[in-house]
Amino acid sequence: MPFYLKEVDVVPEIAKFQSALIVICRFCPAASMAMRNNQPYIELFRRFLRTESFEQHIEDIRSRLEKEGVRTDLFQGNLLNFMTCMWTLRQQEKLSERAREYDVAVVMGCESAYENVCDKVKSTGCRVIQGMESQGVFSAIPKFRLPFNISLELLRVTQMVYQKKEG
Repeated sequence: MPFYLKEVDVVPEIAKFQSALIVICRFCPAASMAMRNNQPYIELFRRFLRTESFEQHIEDIRSRLEKEGVRTDLFQGNLLNFMTCMWTLRQQEKLSERAREYDVAVVMGCESAYENVCDKVKSTGCRVIQGMESQGVFSAIPKFRLPFNISLELLRVTQMVYQKKEG
């Protein structure tokens, strides 16, 4: 079930920290931004599994944070584990190890990804911030173009309610 996500400007909140680990999901955020910007979701031979609008957004966040003096790095799954909400136990352990080196982790994914990251880094002292918010679940029509580009045409967004855990 793909979530339609919108970006949150987290830079002002993160700028007070010294280091930030940006945790990336490559499915729902990338699809949402591609549809919103009317760009391809996948350009296999040009960008492989990286979506241009999402990559630009991540780079924008990193450059703005680095101008504020915040050290940044990315954490993402591998080719088979590119959806944060479905990472393997080993990928989650790697995240926990890496998070120890950072003050804050910024989750570029849905609320499920956010909760997974919170669970895995709670013992590290790393604070977790949501970098995106769900607007609902989207329905889309895939459009194929040569040479193997995939775009998504948004049909609708079905709203949903997320209740954040207390504490």
